[in-house]
Amino acid sequence: MKFPKILQKTIIVCLAAAVFMFAACAKKTVSASYDFTPVARGTVERTVSASGTLNPVASVKVIPQMSGKVEKINFDYNDTVKKGQVLAELNTDMLKLQQQQQSASVAKAKANLDLQQINYNNQVALAQKNLISDYDLKTSKTTLDNQTADLEVAQSNLQVIETEINQYAFITSPIDGIVLDRKINVGDTVTDSSGSNSGAMFTLAENLKDMQIEAVVGELDIVSIHKGEPVRFSLESLPGRSFTGEVETLRMVPAVSNGVVSYTVIIKVENQDGSLLPGMTCNVDFIVESSENVLTVSNAALRYQPTTLTADKIDEMVFNAGLALMTDDQKKAAIAARDQANAEKQQAAQAQQQNAGGIQGLLGGGRANFRPGGQNQQQQGQGQNRGAAPSAVLRNLWYLDSEGKLAVMRVAIGITNGTLTEIRTNEDISGRQFILREKVNVGN
Repeated sequence: MKFPKILQKTIIVCLAAAVFMFAACAKKTVSASYDFTPVARGTVERTVSASGTLNPVASVKVIPQMSGKVEKINFDYNDTVKKGQVLAELNTDMLKLQQQQQSASVAKAKANLDLQQINYNNQVALAQKNLISDYDLKTSKTTLDNQTADLEVAQSNLQVIETEINQYAFITSPIDGIVLDRKINVGDTVTDSSGSNSGAMFTLAENLKDMQIEAVVGELDIVSIHKGEPVRFSLESLPGRSFTGEVETLRMVPAVSNGVVSYTVIIKVENQDGSLLPGMTCNVDFIVESSENVLTVSNAALRYQPTTLTADKIDEMVFNAGLALMTDDQKKAAIAARDQANAEKQQAAQAQQQNAGGIQGLLGGGRANFRPGGQNQQQQGQGQNRGAAPSAVLRNLWYLDSEGKLAVMRVAIGITNGTLTEIRTNEDISGRQFILREKVNVGN
C-alpha cells in the first residue's frame, strides 16, 4: 500500500521525533547519593522529665500562744535566728494590770484561808469537849477546804497571767534557722492559736543548705522512679547551670486533675553556695538508665531503609547479615526455616491460583508469614548476638562496602535518649560511617 508523498514525509518526521525522545529518555539515569553519620563512643541516658518547686527540707510556722498587739519586731526577712531568741514582743500593759488584780485576789484568798484555819482549830477544840455537834465541826472543815481551793485557783490564775507576761508575750524561735516570711508589723493585733482567725507570724526554715524539690510525675512515668535515683535539674532563673540531686521518697497519694493522675516525688538537693532559693521552679530529669563509654549512633540511621532495592532483596540481605550473629547450629536452623517458609509460600501461591473465591479465603489462613529478614527472622535473631544480652532487640545499619554497593549490618540496641541509641556488636565499629538518609538524583 502506497501513501501520498506528503503523508510519507509526515510519518518519517513523527518516527524520527519518537526515536529522538526515546533516546533522550534512555540517557536519563537514576542514582542515589547518601548522607552518612559516624558511630561514636559516648554516654547515653534515658530520662523522665518533670517540673517541680524548690522548698526547704523543714519549715516551721510560728503562731502566737496569746492574743495581743505587736509592740516590737526583732527580726526580719532572711535573718538568721537561734533557738529561743525573741522574734517579736506583744504589749503587756493590760496583762500587768490583770496581774495586780489577781495578786490582790490571791492575798484575799490567803487571808480568808488563814481566818478559817483559826476558826476550824477552835471548832476542833470545842468538839473535843463535846460543846458542838459533829455537823458544826464538819461544816467548819468544809469551809476550810473551800477556802484552800479558792486560794489555789487564785494562785493558778495569777500564774497564767505571769506566764503570759514573761513567756507568751515574747514570741521566740523554736529552731535554729532563717526567717523566710514575716506576716506582722508593729501595731498589728494577733490572735492566739485557739482562735479561728489565728495565723502564722513568722515562717522559719531550718536550713537552706539542704533543700528539696517537690516534683510532679505522671502515672505513666512514676513506675520508672525509685529511691536513690540520680536527678539532674535546671532553673530558668540560672540559665546555663545544671544541678544534681537524688530521689528521697515517693509520695503514694495520687493527685487527680482533669482526669490526669500524678504523684509527688521528693528530691534531695544540696545548696552549699546558697544559689537555690525557696519557690524556684525547676526542670527535672530523672536519670532512669545510663550507659557510659558505649557505641552510639543516630536514631535516623537505625530507621533508614533503601528505596533503590526491592523488598525481597532487602529481606535477603538482612537475613544474610543476621546469620553472622548466629552459631553454626543456629545458622542451619534459620536457613532451614527460611527454605521451608519459601516452599510453603510457593505452595500457597499455587493453591491460590487453582482455587478462587471462598476456597482462596480458607487457604489464606495457612500461608506462611515468614519473610527472610522480616519479623520471624528478627525474633530468631534476637538474643543470638554473642555480644548482646539474651533479650536484645536487633536493628539494621546500612553502609557502602568497598565496591560502593549497599550492605547491611545487624546490631543489638540498648537505651536511647530520643536522638542517639546505644548499639552493641562483636566488631569495633567506632568511627565507621553508616547511611543516615539518601537523596535520589535523576539525570541525563
